[in-house]
Amino acid sequence: MREVDSLPYDVTVDEHVWITVSDGTRLAAKIWRPVPSDREPVPGLLEYIPYRKRDLTAIRDSIHHPYLAGHGYACVRVDMRGTGESEGVLTDEYLEEEQRDAEDVLAWLAEQPWCTGELGMFGISWGGFAALQVAARKPPNLKAIAISSFTDDRYADDFHYMGGCMLSDNLAESGTMFAYSTLPPDPALVGERWRDMWRERVEAAGPWVDTWLHHQRRDTYWIHASVNESYADVQCPVLATSGWADGYSNAVARLLAHVDVPRKGLIGPWSHKYPHLGEPGPAIGYLQELVRWWDHWLKGVDNGVLDGPMLVTWMQDSVPPSTSYHQRPGRWVGEVEWPSPNVRPVVFPLARHRLGAPGESVAGVELTVQSPLSVGQFAGKWASYNAPPDLPYDQREEDGGSLVFETEPLAEDLEILGTPRVTLDVAADRPVAMVAVRLSDVLPDGRATRVTYGLLNLTHRDGHEQPEPLVPGERYRVAVDFNTVAQRFPAGHRIRLSVSSSYWPLAWPPPEPVRLSVRTGSSELMLPVREAGHEEPVIEFGEPEGARPIETTQVRPGRHAWTVSRDLVRYESALDIVKDAGTIAFTDHGLEVTRCANERYSWVADDFETVGGVTEWTMGFSRGDWEATTVTRQELTCTRTEFHLHARLDAYEGSERVMSRNWRRTIPRDCV
Repeated sequence: MREVDSLPYDVTVDEHVWITVSDGTRLAAKIWRPVPSDREPVPGLLEYIPYRKRDLTAIRDSIHHPYLAGHGYACVRVDMRGTGESEGVLTDEYLEEEQRDAEDVLAWLAEQPWCTGELGMFGISWGGFAALQVAARKPPNLKAIAISSFTDDRYADDFHYMGGCMLSDNLAESGTMFAYSTLPPDPALVGERWRDMWRERVEAAGPWVDTWLHHQRRDTYWIHASVNESYADVQCPVLATSGWADGYSNAVARLLAHVDVPRKGLIGPWSHKYPHLGEPGPAIGYLQELVRWWDHWLKGVDNGVLDGPMLVTWMQDSVPPSTSYHQRPGRWVGEVEWPSPNVRPVVFPLARHRLGAPGESVAGVELTVQSPLSVGQFAGKWASYNAPPDLPYDQREEDGGSLVFETEPLAEDLEILGTPRVTLDVAADRPVAMVAVRLSDVLPDGRATRVTYGLLNLTHRDGHEQPEPLVPGERYRVAVDFNTVAQRFPAGHRIRLSVSSSYWPLAWPPPEPVRLSVRTGSSELMLPVREAGHEEPVIEFGEPEGARPIETTQVRPGRHAWTVSRDLVRYESALDIVKDAGTIAFTDHGLEVTRCANERYSWVADDFETVGGVTEWTMGFSRGDWEATTVTRQELTCTRTEFHLHARLDAYEGSERVMSRNWRRTIPRDCV
């Protein structure tokens, strides 16, 4: 990324500003704005997240906000209540209280003498969720949003559940927020109140996965703040971005298809990162695109920001399987509208261990599979961060426990863009079962790179609101959607469909082993094939750039690891993940921050009641003789009928433990 030192406006920074919301709680903000805004008001931009502006996102904030402020915007970065230096407590995600606070912040921002009252919101992940959810509430001064790595459906397309299957990220992300929501504020900003604020957070805390496990089907809990319930509520322009390696690759196309406002979509090869910081590359000049977006909607500049394709995507070329990539080969392609008339469904019938040709009539035979728990150990994470290496590895490691259907070598290149779907004529020998489907690019030498995948809890075959157990042995016709993707399969390669009855540890397995029966002939794979031969638009982006990041020192190096292990004496297997950021010192305010997370997902042989997950976080803050540390741990295990959760939180001042809490919960399994 190119560091930009010279911007159109000099920038002034208010390091710590209190914004009082309607119930009297004060939220902590940092504000960057052009120096001339004291006499010439400018539009305002809000980024609203719970990830601590003082430290955990300070480096990223210093790249974004001064850059946008230097182009004529007042940038306000607010920590949600109960995080950073903001007062109150944070007890769950996307609460009504959270969204009311955001509306209060927007109203406050519109009234500042240095602001014109024309406002935008932007963010990635929780920040993208927040902007979209607040936009659906139609606050009067919010004129446009720019969102990255988000969803419009909190149940079916987030890290909690996928196709009604519970994701292991449900536990992992709970671990993240269990740690983040119980951290102390910085005494340098809040004074001696820091200890009382910290205690208030710890006393209100709990492992959020406890709540999420009490909502294993799509109910009113998930419907709240799911914008897909009423797309018409979004009435301001939307710039939506994501990456093919991210878990949130689906919502961009869905939003383009359903909202009726000026909109643009952009999907690159990236993991869970902003496009200008995108990995795998190529990254793009996203901040320049943001400036153009805001200039048009907040300043009225006629800059053609809506010209060109509605959807721009990175058409990925074939690559050998790897758990991480520095760059993904491919090219930018554009679609003037979405859904696109350039994409047509092509159906491949499932035959005996092969994918038949489109239009081919194939015989119906019954094929069965009972996958071992090891299928899925090389699946990677639901949402990749590209560090530690968390993309899927060679699918030959997975396909031995799966049904495999494969084309002949392709006679010519084939490109897909959209959401593949497999329709299965299936039966199971247990009342609760799942199916995992994977689409792979098989290289001429036999290596197989997973392109996309999908999951379905078969008790959710008719919807996520009222799951119904299967009748063992009864046949059902079910449809499983894959994640949306853009991929080129070269001539000479094969396309492989793999079907398994478990996919652990990406998704929690059924209560007991399941044998699935799939009938060919009446089962089929649909690929959204992008037609060749139409005129391609010229798509170019600037070089990634941003403001010079703040100065930090790496006091202790970090460490990242992703290890699959198997003990062939006791048949114990595990996936161990280490995400250790080390210790970083901030030059400007002297704070040293330590952050380390460990995850472990384990099982024994094919005993489904030995499946379990553990997350452990250590977060430390120090300056001079002040030191505060939190250590959090969650462990989730199961029987055939229940989930068992044990969580612990310990808080330390220096070496003295000052607060300690434990939680034990038993939650019935609800067709999961």
